[in-house]
Amino acid sequence: MQIAKGVEWTTHICTVIALLPPGRGLAVDVLADFFEVPSAYLSKQMQLLRRAGVVESVRGKSGGYRLAKTPDDITLLDIVLAIEGPKPAFRCTEIRQNGPCGLKRTDCKRPCEIAAAFAEAERVYRDALKVKTLASIMQEAAVNAKPEHLNDIGNWVQQQLP
Repeated sequence: MQIAKGVEWTTHICTVIALLPPGRGLAVDVLADFFEVPSAYLSKQMQLLRRAGVVESVRGKSGGYRLAKTPDDITLLDIVLAIEGPKPAFRCTEIRQNGPCGLKRTDCKRPCEIAAAFAEAERVYRDALKVKTLASIMQEAAVNAKPEHLNDIGNWVQQQLP
């Protein structure tokens, strides 16, 4: 399974905009510059997050993107589903029915064992993402980061505000 880079990028972006004071936002160009990622691509990913209710966009002098919910109320699964959609990663095409020894459709009364195994693995994966919040990620990062680095990020965010 390969997770889209938009999931990584927007998760990082959410940790930055979580630091914003209430009612403030940061422009997508500013956020793209912070991580040195293409603004056009990031803009599309942020629109997906907005449609999913993870972030909101605000117009005006202090506008841009900000979280639509608290970091405690945003899970990694929320971000993954916003960017990649709800469809399962594995899609069984029933190739067991193909070829010289293929099963008849009527003999396929149970789900394919391979499809069932992938479905179970994806359920475990999604359950793990469902309990990991943006707040918990930020707490873990804060514990593992150098205080100077955290200060640099906080100062950068403050400098971006009008």
